[in-house]
Amino acid sequence: MEIMCKNCHQIFKGHYCNNCGQPAETHKINAHFLWHDIQHGLLHFDKGILYSLKQLFTRPGHSIREFIEGKRVRHFKPLSLVVVLAALYGVLYHFFHINMFPNTDEGSVNFNKFNEWVATHYSWITIATIPIYTIGTYVVFRKQGYNYFEFFVLNTFKASQRLFVQILTFPVLFYFNGTPHIQKFSSAVYIIGLILIFWTNIQFFNKISRIKAFFLSILSHIVFLICFFIIAAIVMAVLGKLPV
Repeated sequence: MEIMCKNCHQIFKGHYCNNCGQPAETHKINAHFLWHDIQHGLLHFDKGILYSLKQLFTRPGHSIREFIEGKRVRHFKPLSLVVVLAALYGVLYHFFHINMFPNTDEGSVNFNKFNEWVATHYSWITIATIPIYTIGTYVVFRKQGYNYFEFFVLNTFKASQRLFVQILTFPVLFYFNGTPHIQKFSSAVYIIGLILIFWTNIQFFNKISRIKAFFLSILSHIVFLICFFIIAAIVMAVLGKLPV
């Protein structure tokens, strides 16, 4: 039976319009439709967020390599995953008034304003660091057969790993909020992030030995830190915030 598409008015046969992809059958918008839409879109965990997170904490390097090679149906999109997790963490950070700089003299930097700016721009800050991480990965692992954008995807998934750890450990962060211990806890979370980076790289770069992958990962992170501090210094100089 021929059907006229309600979206583009193309005549077609089957379950989907061969011109725009519109389903042949559309459902009445009601409570059931909205609930299904929420489950399928924002909360479609069975083939999305939960699956990707499970893979990132059970077989991270292997699953990311498979994603880059084309096995992508069950994964949540890497950048979307980072945005969702970073937005959630940013909301928690802002709502619970986390202060990472207790008892710090303002000097030339207003740490209260900086802290609030970090909370409200956490997604963008996280995304902005991914290309810098990728520079380190590309410089050190460029002979492993991947291009810059594939390394970008690798580092995007690794950013999601670190964000999820931050979300899971947020109650501890809140417990130390406003105390000198918050910096020590932040350092501990940073070390956990490093361990995840090294573990993922060792699995991902399976054509080289684990020892070589480990030491190259250290070198990659050093390149990242150098690039990060250079870029941060340039930004602060432009804003006139560099200490004299």
